[in-house]
Amino acid sequence: MSSCSEISQDRTDNMEPIPQKKESFIKEIVKFTVIALAIVIPIRLYIAQPFIVKGESMDNTFADNQYLIVDQISYHFEKPARGEVIIFKYPRDPKTYFIKRIIGLPGETVVSNDGIITIITKEYPDGFKLDEPYVSKENWAHDNFRTTLGPTEYYVMGDNRSHSSDSHVWGPLDTKFITGRPIFRLLPLSKISVFPGKQVEPK
Repeated sequence: MSSCSEISQDRTDNMEPIPQKKESFIKEIVKFTVIALAIVIPIRLYIAQPFIVKGESMDNTFADNQYLIVDQISYHFEKPARGEVIIFKYPRDPKTYFIKRIIGLPGETVVSNDGIITIITKEYPDGFKLDEPYVSKENWAHDNFRTTLGPTEYYVMGDNRSHSSDSHVWGPLDTKFITGRPIFRLLPLSKISVFPGKQVEPK
C-alpha cells in the first residue's frame, strides 16, 4: 500500500506544475502570433499580396478567378517595361484594381491602325510595329487611335482587345496608380507559373 501511496503522491506532484505549463504554452502561442503578424502584415501591405482575376479582359493569358501573387516592391527600384502585365488602381475608381499589359511607355506615341499597334519614339521616328503573340485572332479589335504619352504615363491594354476597358477607353495610366506585377499564378494548379504572362519587349 505504501508503494501505491508513493505512486499516487508522485502523480500528484507531476500534475501540480501543469497549470503553469498551460499558461506558458498560451504565452508562447500569443508571442508566436504577434511575431507572425509583425512579419506577415508588412509583407501583405508592402511587398506581396494576393489578387484574383475577374472578367475576361486578359483572355487567353489570364482567365476569370485565377489566383495570383502580386509583387509590390520591384517597381520601387525599376521602371515597368513594355510587355509586362501589371496590377493597378483604376484611375476613375481607385478602390477597384485592374490587370492589363503595358503597351506604351512614357514619352512615346502609340498608334493603332485597324488594331495593329505601332510605337513612335525618338529612336524610331517612323515607328515600329509591336509583335503581340498574346492577342489571339478571336480577341482582336480593329481600333484606330493615336495617343502621345506624358512623362509619367503608360498605355495599357487587355489581351482580349474586344472585351477590355483600358487606355483606349479611358486614357493613359499614370505611374502613381501602378501597384505591381504578378510573380506567381497559384490557381488553377494546371496553370501554376512564375511571372505569368510576361512578354519580352520587342526590339
